[in-house]
Amino acid sequence: MRVLPFTISTILTLVLVIALNNKWGPLPPLGKFLSPQQGFWQNAEATDENRNESWSFNGLKGKAEVYLDNRLVPHVFADHAEDAYFIQGFLHAKYRLWQMELQTYAAAGRISEKLGNDLKFINFDREQRRSGMVFSAQNALKEIETDSVSKSVCDAYTSGVNAYIKSLNKSSLPLEYKLLDYEPEAWSNFKIALFLKQMSKTLSGWDTDLQNTASKNAFSFEQLMELDPQVPDSLVPIIPKGTVFDAPGIVPVPPATADSLYFGKKDTVSVNEFSKPNPDNGSNNWAVSGSKTKSGAPILCNDPHLELSFPSVWFEMQLTTPDMNVYGVSFPGSPNIVIGFNDSISWGVTNAQRDVRDYYEVQFRDDRKKEYWYNGQWKNTRLEIEDIKVRGAEHVLDTVAYTVFGPVLYDQSFSNRLSRHKAIALRWTAHDPSNEGMTFYKLNRAKNYIDYLDAIKTFTCPGQNFIFASKSGDIAIWQQAKFPARWNGQGVYIMPGLDSSYLWQGFIPQAENPHAFFHDSGFLQSANQRPVDSSYPYFIPGNYINARGVAISRKLFTMQQITATDMMSLQNDYFSVFGKDASAMLMKFVQEGQLNEDAKRYLEMVRDWDDKASAGSMGVTVYQEWFDQLEKLVWQDEWEKDSIQLAYPDEQTLLEWINRDSSFRYIDNISTPEKENIYQLVTLALLNATKILKVSEQQGTLAWTKHKSPMIYHLLKDAVMPFSKKIEVGGWSNTINATTKSHGPSWRMIVELSEPTQAYGVYPGGQSGNPGSPYYDNFVDTWAAGKYYSLWPMKKNEVNDKRIIAKLLFTNS
Repeated sequence: MRVLPFTISTILTLVLVIALNNKWGPLPPLGKFLSPQQGFWQNAEATDENRNESWSFNGLKGKAEVYLDNRLVPHVFADHAEDAYFIQGFLHAKYRLWQMELQTYAAAGRISEKLGNDLKFINFDREQRRSGMVFSAQNALKEIETDSVSKSVCDAYTSGVNAYIKSLNKSSLPLEYKLLDYEPEAWSNFKIALFLKQMSKTLSGWDTDLQNTASKNAFSFEQLMELDPQVPDSLVPIIPKGTVFDAPGIVPVPPATADSLYFGKKDTVSVNEFSKPNPDNGSNNWAVSGSKTKSGAPILCNDPHLELSFPSVWFEMQLTTPDMNVYGVSFPGSPNIVIGFNDSISWGVTNAQRDVRDYYEVQFRDDRKKEYWYNGQWKNTRLEIEDIKVRGAEHVLDTVAYTVFGPVLYDQSFSNRLSRHKAIALRWTAHDPSNEGMTFYKLNRAKNYIDYLDAIKTFTCPGQNFIFASKSGDIAIWQQAKFPARWNGQGVYIMPGLDSSYLWQGFIPQAENPHAFFHDSGFLQSANQRPVDSSYPYFIPGNYINARGVAISRKLFTMQQITATDMMSLQNDYFSVFGKDASAMLMKFVQEGQLNEDAKRYLEMVRDWDDKASAGSMGVTVYQEWFDQLEKLVWQDEWEKDSIQLAYPDEQTLLEWINRDSSFRYIDNISTPEKENIYQLVTLALLNATKILKVSEQQGTLAWTKHKSPMIYHLLKDAVMPFSKKIEVGGWSNTINATTKSHGPSWRMIVELSEPTQAYGVYPGGQSGNPGSPYYDNFVDTWAAGKYYSLWPMKKNEVNDKRIIAKLLFTNS
């Protein structure tokens, strides 16, 4: 009788052991995950945890010390530069390893390998590989390793990452590895290149060529340019108006067939795009000269706008060696300080928003994709078989064809709208050999304007506005990248790929990139607007953003005796230049007699609105919903037809057209027999908005922050909502404080180049990527309140400062 209970107990034990140590669907193996010895419990950190450590590694050239301050910011002191980069790699991995790996998996099209059998992951991986991300990284790696300095930097960084990985055991693995049930693989210089290419996609991967091509049956090129004006009425360019530009060093000539095969061709191509970066990826930066500051020293400010996430995109640190002393923020996954300051200069970046990607329609000979028609003959493609590993399912094999234009991104096997044998290849400046890391290596050591110019001149992709200020009093800005020299209209649509006629004919000479050194106004600024006025001699299409540049310029123009505190207020400014102008237009044309009582009440909220996108404001919610409804009424009838929904022209275009001509042709709804006017549309827009606003009011979400519901998400999004965090902040994409739903100022920095330097900064996250750490999100409330931390460029003789909480010692074994 005892045998039966024993047998049953044994079987149940075996079943539990098997069940708890295997992965079932999205759940991790619960036995391992819940284990007190190696499970998630081991990731909990005490606030007063002893963080002092000593490490010994082969390959270090000498002794190095790292001091962690009370915000967990490392201050690295090394006698050899290679040791500093080794330690930077080690620390990035120690605090952000899972984040680093996920970013490189995304760049290489390997998400399905870790996240599982989901069509959205598989399509993302296919698109990454077909856009040439790995191909780009391979080209970059050759360039990186050709240069002995950059190779030694990357070798040291990679060695540091791998040294930390080797120190891990199952209990010390970051939490996400335990949740997803996998372990890290070895780091490499190739992964550094992959990470940098992923940033290139994030900041230059937005374009409208495919969308514009889909619109060719409805809109001519001239109409398209009206609806996407290259030089808006309200433009305040980065390079001050009146700047005289040199004659162009290259004058591209359109092919003879442009009118018939390009502009006039109505046989449009339409494809499904599976992933695109956020079009609001941008930033603000500005520098004011000592003539406008209270201290007489220049002040430089920067706040890059990116997706807000846990872990944060940034990691704050100081690197000190015999040839540099630099402080700022770095990218986990790449060496150097990306935005920051040293003993002599400060620099920052904003996105250029320039279009550096073009598409070509090619024709394969047959389904094998081995040949395509080019210059009157069949030309061989280079075929790459992509083996996409899918967790929990069979591998997905994909064949990518490389042409003279670049890799084929879309064909019949990857889009349900392309006809047989036709395909679309992508030409992107990120495909070309480059070494962006050397720009930051040199900036970290730069001492003056000449050093700054030398540092940025080889930066290829993405296009960036590098702002600069020095202790000698200089301020400057350059828009820097490798920009194709286009003939007027080139690259607005998909181009014919049957011959070489539509290839890029060259690149704008680096010296002709938009730039300015000092200025009579006493300041220089950029906020993702078009860099130059219409006198610039090149066609430079892009996804430009206008309102923030206008707001910053107006503010700085009137300011005098500027202090760092003034700059903090400016970075956190919720005033909406666009909202003020747009609400005035709405009030001008609304027919109050046609409104119901609720609409009249909401109208009064807009009338009383202070033009600020403040967190608790209801006026901004009403205004924004009203304007959104007007956009829909104006554009919907022309833009949503033929089963293709095109993105509307931007809000600045609509406002400027109404102010210029309130009866312009898109006001009339072509779907009705009546001819509508602006008064009717503005009034109807408020009535339509009222229905939505009443629901929001009933739900208690009429206040702006509740209406937009801002959130900082963990990189796994909804899968781990407890690791995400709601934030109560205002702002919008067209205000200087450009916080939207999950996007905004990812790092705010203010540097006054006085003696000594006074610097301030904050980002919405924490130094640690571990959700179980008190340093995971401890900066968020400070950031949300618009406050800053003093940035401390520590000196070696300050090792006993009370801000130090731990010391890490690195020695050669």
